[in-house]
Amino acid sequence: MIELSSKKRPAADIVGDLQSILPRLAVKDSSLWGVDAEGDAAVRLGWITSPEQALDLLPKIAEFVKWAGDHHLDRVVLCGMGGSSLAPEVICRVYGKEITIVDSTDPGQIHSAIFNRLPNTVVVISSKSGSTIETASAMAAFEYAFKAAELSPLDHMMIVTDPDSPLEKSASASGYRILTADPTVGGRYSALTTFGLLPSALAGVNIAELIHDADSVIQVMSSPESPAVTLAALLAEHEKTSAFFSVLAPDGIGNWVEQLVAESTGKANHGLLPIVVETCESAGFEGEGILSIALNEKVDAEIKIDGPLGAQFVLWEWATALLGRSIGINPFDQPNVAESKEKTSITLEHTDQLAMKSSTRFGSVEVFGDFDGVTLADTLNEFFDQVPEHGYLALMVFLDRFVDAQASNLRNEIGKIISQPVTFGWGPRFLHSTGQFHKGHPTIGAFLQITGDVKSDYPIPDRPYSFHTLQMAQAIGDGLALSARGVPLIRLHLTDRYQGLIEIAAAVSEVTRRRVTS
Repeated sequence: MIELSSKKRPAADIVGDLQSILPRLAVKDSSLWGVDAEGDAAVRLGWITSPEQALDLLPKIAEFVKWAGDHHLDRVVLCGMGGSSLAPEVICRVYGKEITIVDSTDPGQIHSAIFNRLPNTVVVISSKSGSTIETASAMAAFEYAFKAAELSPLDHMMIVTDPDSPLEKSASASGYRILTADPTVGGRYSALTTFGLLPSALAGVNIAELIHDADSVIQVMSSPESPAVTLAALLAEHEKTSAFFSVLAPDGIGNWVEQLVAESTGKANHGLLPIVVETCESAGFEGEGILSIALNEKVDAEIKIDGPLGAQFVLWEWATALLGRSIGINPFDQPNVAESKEKTSITLEHTDQLAMKSSTRFGSVEVFGDFDGVTLADTLNEFFDQVPEHGYLALMVFLDRFVDAQASNLRNEIGKIISQPVTFGWGPRFLHSTGQFHKGHPTIGAFLQITGDVKSDYPIPDRPYSFHTLQMAQAIGDGLALSARGVPLIRLHLTDRYQGLIEIAAAVSEVTRRRVTS
């Protein structure tokens, strides 16, 4: 079961509207979000019956798991982006199972994922179409690595994709093992489909338990006492005055909620941006304009939600769809995500931009943008002053999220300095998550990118560019899409990643000292 408690009572008019449409949502009525959204909704409501359909998947998934076990493939790697990778990552963490997620174009992260017990590795390539550049590049790199090690990719790789997709056709022609997914479920709603279940089962998760927990709450979601209605109504009322709510949750569940809500609702200058925090004492958990939400955590919060992971998945999917109805947006499209992809493609055709040096440099940190203080601390102080009064700062880091993990500490430290919320995202994975909100609700954001040189690059087979070139093109491409909106934007490029992060942290500490003593 799922238990939701709130310090506030949801608005009666919003609750009434949402309760009245629950029977229509339960039967996948695509007209609930208006005429403009009906086309998308007509082919994106399969998640409503995903728990029921998942039970039918169990025998087929068991065959794939048995095959991997019979061939001693006990290391699982998943190559996917957005919901295709975030859901399995969360599932495995909650159930205590190991899985390697490849949702990066950082060459060091790619190299580490490939060269680790390769003979005992099974790789799952997850993509609805196969056209996602990060996943396609990772697939090519793994295929090459297996062949170089005199191993057949067909004996170590399997595909999850939509029926009749370009990837399904090419993978079938090549002889890969393929398990198709429900094509009427979008990526961020796909936790309880083949995309979320197959990689998790290969890693050893008891997915039958996960599915049972999800299935057990379906009936209550469509009832008058639906916790999805309560949550959606509370969020919709909050969205009238603020775009932010905090999420404190174990095992990375907050990251999954972040991508579901931000990408579904952040458009047409509307939406909610989750602030994923580390602890209840972290900057951004509470504060002016922030609605605090705790999932399976024994802390004081304005909204508390307790329940097993499968039930959490169902609750948030229903609530997000209902929230879209209340605030008047289409929760199933992502109209601004393609902009960064297009800018990335253009940048890859003009790679001279990637080698540009800045005339403003402090130690190992080059500064790109219209902020030029005498020191790095001066520069950051000037930038922080440009964060909109009722807006937020997005920290977007295109580095190795394991080797350069200390970069994530900057979110909390910057949050202590400024009164506005601070979000953190590893590039390029945030492009498939909060990236939609950044460009769909742009006037309230300020954006700080961090990029860095690499000591060794890694080639992408059959491509004229490397992983680091792609990584930099994605950062610069997203920056171009943001700068076209006239928002505050700065990029800090590290000529030495380790030293550069130390210098940024020191500069942030210096800004903190100045503001405390001034």
